[in-house]
Amino acid sequence: MKRLLASAAVIAFAAMPLAAQDEVGADTVVATVNGNEITVGHLIAMRQMLPEQYQQLPAEVLFDGMLEQLVQQQAIADVAAADISLATELGLENERRAFLAASFIDAVAMEEISDEELQAEYDAQFASADAVEEFNASHILVETQEEAQAIIDELAAGADFAELAAERSIGPSGPNGGQLGWFTAGMMVPTFESAVFELEPGEISVPVETQFGWHVILLNETRAQEPPALDEVRADLIEGLRRARVEARIEELVASAEIDRPELDIDPAVIANDALLTE
Repeated sequence: MKRLLASAAVIAFAAMPLAAQDEVGADTVVATVNGNEITVGHLIAMRQMLPEQYQQLPAEVLFDGMLEQLVQQQAIADVAAADISLATELGLENERRAFLAASFIDAVAMEEISDEELQAEYDAQFASADAVEEFNASHILVETQEEAQAIIDELAAGADFAELAAERSIGPSGPNGGQLGWFTAGMMVPTFESAVFELEPGEISVPVETQFGWHVILLNETRAQEPPALDEVRADLIEGLRRARVEARIEELVASAEIDRPELDIDPAVIANDALLTE
């Protein structure tokens, strides 16, 4: 049924004549169904709840489609209201509660975040943070320790690391000369990382065993990863500030509310007992 009503929103339907444009307000009546008035305000509120892609439709399409939907809904609701079941009544209470809460929370979240707040949050997260050290390494992966040691001996004799990686490595980086690119602590398996951390740029490791096999590692270079600029993390900071603001407001409201939770011995499975709403 909801799909049927939603589909009516895109039907072009002639709108009722309105008063002069400069006289139109939220209380301007655009239709009356069984004595119930539908106003411009109802249309505005309905449009605000539409998904963004529907809000982009031409105003004349939205106006006619939404008005027709509201007319249909009112005609149906008038009949349904004559015999409301307990399930429907409770559902309406839940919907009203959820709608009011969501509207309030949206308003709280979208309050303006000042430049001062944003800068303070950036400083708290990044200003005093130490630069993170990044490592750029290459490796040659083989099956045995003896193979790894033989490769180290060849490298000591002047062999090219990238050529040996392409020829001998059984790892996926072999065709690329064994290059692993840039990484930070925590991105590689512990044994491999420990070996890398002990190397100086240009130095080659002893054979290193991991669950993948035996590695010969070349540390190419290191660098300090500086904190991002404020503009790079602006969107994330704003999102975090909004989320924190909402959480704080919810905690505040719940803490100040008079809440009574009676101690009852209730089987949680009761929520699946639909028959209780028909008794």
